[in-house]
This record gives sequence, structure tokens and C-alpha cells, in this order.
Amino acid sequence: MKKLLASTVFAAGLYAFAGSAQADCGSISIAEMNWASAGVAANVDKIILEEGYDCTVELVSGDTMPTFTSMNEKSQPDMAPEFWINSVRTLLDQAAAEGRLIIAAEILADGAVEGWWIPKFLADAHPDIKTVQQALAHPDLFPAPEDPSKGAVTNCPSGWNCQVSTANLYKALAAQDKGFELVDTGSAAGLDGSIASAFEKKTGWLGYYWAPTAILGKYEMVKLSFDVPHDKAEWDACTAVPDCANPKVNSYPTSQAFTVVTKQFAEKAGVAMDYIKNRKWSNATVNSILAWQTDNQGTNEDAAKHFLETMPEVWTKWVSPEVADKIKASL
Repeated sequence: MKKLLASTVFAAGLYAFAGSAQADCGSISIAEMNWASAGVAANVDKIILEEGYDCTVELVSGDTMPTFTSMNEKSQPDMAPEFWINSVRTLLDQAAAEGRLIIAAEILADGAVEGWWIPKFLADAHPDIKTVQQALAHPDLFPAPEDPSKGAVTNCPSGWNCQVSTANLYKALAAQDKGFELVDTGSAAGLDGSIASAFEKKTGWLGYYWAPTAILGKYEMVKLSFDVPHDKAEWDACTAVPDCANPKVNSYPTSQAFTVVTKQFAEKAGVAMDYIKNRKWSNATVNSILAWQTDNQGTNEDAAKHFLETMPEVWTKWVSPEVADKIKASL
């Protein structure tokens, strides 16, 4: 009888603890940022926190500066899953030092990657091309759409910051003197379409792109080296400045994206905060998910469920076996 009573008391204690953990997690608001990788990440977090940790999650629309300002001044939303910190580094460091915000895991394990790329099929056929300079020695391999006698360097759409850096690097590399012209695709769709066309026709392509993106999940590309390290001072003073008079060859920086949470969230989330600290994925993983989303015209929620259903080897490392079982059962 004593054993039975002790067991009952112990079980009641466990139940109370579980109920307390659930109550501690409570209601959470997550910023669903307005770009693809961050939108999917927010939906992955929603499913895992609701199904694995019994939280109640509300997704709210977000963008970099408005979300940061609201989190910093009003402690809402509770979390921004994929926050690009370079744009507000000084302010974020100050908020973290003063205890208002907490910088958790670097969600993109290898950072966001920018650069000049060529198709993998062309890189495989020409293993001597490892750098942008080596590519520029072969204008015949990258025919311009309007004048195939010249090579093409494909630029970003008008108004994008990368249009400025690509133009300055084109100038620094003296690409025009090497038989290349700088091609403006006009829009994001035009840029993506130029890559798709190159793969369909098996023709060379050289130009700016970035990861993680659906395009690089669908089409295998190789990023070329500029054969110099990133020079931040030069970047800030010239590479990223429109119409810089005397640009030098430079490499793109690697941008970092972290999960940022409010102090209140960290204090109330309990064991769910352990998940936030552990959660990160590679560009290859995100590229693959975004490619599936594009091909299937899926929502961010659809893509999140696809990831959880097809890549358990990635996300089960972020949570305990018990939490993983709960999430699997919910799918």
C-alpha cells in the first residue's frame, strides 16, 4: 500500500511538473519574415513548439527593422527565427548587453552566401575554372543573350544592393576589356529565368546569385572565388557604393542569420528554449526545401511539414527523443 501511495504521489508530481512546463511555455508570438527561408523556419518552429512542447504559437508578419524595433522596445513578438544581424549589429549588441534581447542559435549554419556562380555541369567540364578571373578568360563559354560573340556577366535587378557590388566588381576586374558585357535581367524573375534557361540549353552562365534559395536547390551551381579575402573597409567605402571611381577586386561577405528572442520568452519558455539554442540547418537543406516549395506551389506551412516529414535526420537532433516522437505522431 505504501508503494502504491508513493507511486501515486510520484506520478502526481510528474504530472504537475509537466503541467508547469506547459504553462511556462504558454503563448508565443513568432515573426514570419517576408522572405522564403525565414517564412518556412517560422512555420517549422510553430509546429515543433506546439506539437513537441505544448506551446500556443501565433505567427505575425515581420520584416527586419520593424521586427527588431518592436522586439527591442515592446518585447513583441517573442521570437524572430531568422534574423539578419549585420543590418542592426550595433543596436542588437546593445540590446543583448542590456538584457532585453537574447541572441540564440545561428540558424543558417554556413551563413548566407553571395557571389558569382557558374553551372556545375560547366565547372565539371572545365575543372581549370575555379576563380572569377579564370572564368573571365573564356568569354566564349558564357555567351551574351543579345550578342553571343561576347561573354555575359549577369547582374542583379535594378534597385537591389547587389546590383551596385556586381557592377563595381565587373569594373574592378576589367571584364569589359576581356570581352564581357554586364547584362541586366530586369527583375528577380528574369534573373532566375536566365539560370533556368542556361540549364535547359546547357549553355554557360556567369553572374551574381545567393543562397539559401530555391534556384540553387533546383539547379546545381558552383560559387567561384575572387582570389582575394573579403576587405570590409574597401567594401563599405567603394564596393557597395554606387559608381565608385576606382573599385578594387573584393570578395562578398558572409552574412549571418541568428534566432533572436526576447528576455521574457527565454524566461518563460523552459525546455523549449533548449530547442531554440540547438536549432540550425545548412544552406543545402534550405535550398532543397525551397525548391520543393516552388515546384509544388506550397505555402510556408506546406514546406515546413514537408521538411519535418522527409528530413527527420536533421531536426530530431534539435530535440529530445520524447519530443521527436510527439512531433512525428502529429504529422
